[in-house]
Amino acid sequence: MSAPAAVPPAAADDDGDGSRPAGAPAAEWRRLDRRTVLVSGLLTAGVALGAAVPATLGLSGRFGLGAAVAWVLAGAFVLIGGAAAGDWVRWHRTRYRIGVDRVELHTGLILLKKRSLARERVRSVDLTAHPLQRVLGLVTVRIGTGEHSGNDSTLELDPVSRAEGERLRRELLERAGTRTPGTHREGVLAALDPRWIRYAPVSFVAPALGSAAVGAVMQVSDWFGAQGKVIGWVGDRFRDTALPVVIVVLAAAVVAAGVVGALGLWVEMWWNYRLEREPGGTLRIRRGLLTSRSVSVEERRLRGVDLVEPLGVRLFGAARVDAITTGLAKDDEDQHGDHNTLLPAAPRPFADAVAADVLREPVPPTGAVLTGHPRAARGRRVRRALGAVAVPVTVLAALGAFLTPVLLWIALGCALVGLPIGLFLARDAYRGLGHALSGDYLVVRSGTVRRSTAALERAGVIGWTVRQTYFQRRSGVLNIVATTAAGSGAYTARDADADEGLEFAAQAVPGLLEPFLERVPPTGRPLDGG
Repeated sequence: MSAPAAVPPAAADDDGDGSRPAGAPAAEWRRLDRRTVLVSGLLTAGVALGAAVPATLGLSGRFGLGAAVAWVLAGAFVLIGGAAAGDWVRWHRTRYRIGVDRVELHTGLILLKKRSLARERVRSVDLTAHPLQRVLGLVTVRIGTGEHSGNDSTLELDPVSRAEGERLRRELLERAGTRTPGTHREGVLAALDPRWIRYAPVSFVAPALGSAAVGAVMQVSDWFGAQGKVIGWVGDRFRDTALPVVIVVLAAAVVAAGVVGALGLWVEMWWNYRLEREPGGTLRIRRGLLTSRSVSVEERRLRGVDLVEPLGVRLFGAARVDAITTGLAKDDEDQHGDHNTLLPAAPRPFADAVAADVLREPVPPTGAVLTGHPRAARGRRVRRALGAVAVPVTVLAALGAFLTPVLLWIALGCALVGLPIGLFLARDAYRGLGHALSGDYLVVRSGTVRRSTAALERAGVIGWTVRQTYFQRRSGVLNIVATTAAGSGAYTARDADADEGLEFAAQAVPGLLEPFLERVPPTGRPLDGG
């Protein structure tokens, strides 16, 4: 592996921006790895190769095969050369340095961009490498502060050598650990168990990928003007088959395609997975088969964990573990949907054990016995389920009465299928409600299609929001929301008993909610103060 080239001394002078104390030696300016030009050329060559075959076939009918090949080769040469030249200019004009107080990046030819981040605000240094970069020993380094200010909160070095990427990660994240030592393990906390792949087909990714595969086939056939032929071919296969059988077979085919896609996606995302605790208080997640990914989470910004159980995964007794951290910006969530996932779907007892290790707790807060919510909460969910089924059934029945009896049969089918499913989900959602205090953590659970058990550090709660609609007041329940600077920003105990919910909030963070409460003695007359 080649180290990043140092910029000549003339370019390494300090810019006078206060990035280092007076008298301190200037940090060395460095360049990206020069092999970025090779990467750009090879990637463009791959694109050109993919386009060469259809372009040659299209031009050969008009100019002949020899002339078509010549034109395609000339175009590919210009395309590859232009991409390589452009990337060489980018490499030549890009430099970075890690100063005492700031991380700086200068780039641009016509429009020079100078950007810097305060080192004390750096919250993440993530490394990724697609297959070509892995072959060449390169990585892309993404340095982020976690602020909600778009691209201004991140610097990207694309690419540097893997050794340089590891050096940057260690240098920028190496701080003294601030969490109180407790019962915990150092080193590897979790590693891949290939048996976890059985949870991939029961996730919501499988039907989505199956539907996407059908859409891709129809779209590609439309590009070539063969969509009608594809539909006709499918119709010929089922010409003498009853319609219910056709629906079942096609649905099974979509599900099978989705299962295959989900298995492949899981292998690509989670192969070589390892969760480690490094010296200095950093959790590191490494994973990826073709594209390798390395995500680092400082324990000092960890405020808890979220045990997530999608319905299909939960039916098989599994759950995944997400980190509740400060400094995870919205753009991180958008670009990396699994950026804060510490553990993929795994057996629930193992997920609880990992949560305890991550939080340095002897007992997992996510396994605490929860206080159930009153029956009024169940009634609210049952009424919502009935309403969700009644609205489309009523609309279809009304249209069927005026237009065609077919819609009446569809309405009947929706009622027969939707009503039991809705009632099942409503009762399951009610059984999932709960809240509790477990040591230094408050725990809230809710959801059915996506059940979430969030264990939030009590010291991380910065406020409470009490919400109670008119119908909740009539039922004697309320939503108590813990606001925090971490994770989603709010974690809610939904439809809790009014008295129990307020008492839960008062005990979780003493002194925060009491000034707004009135204690009611057994006589029923309110007492002043908290």
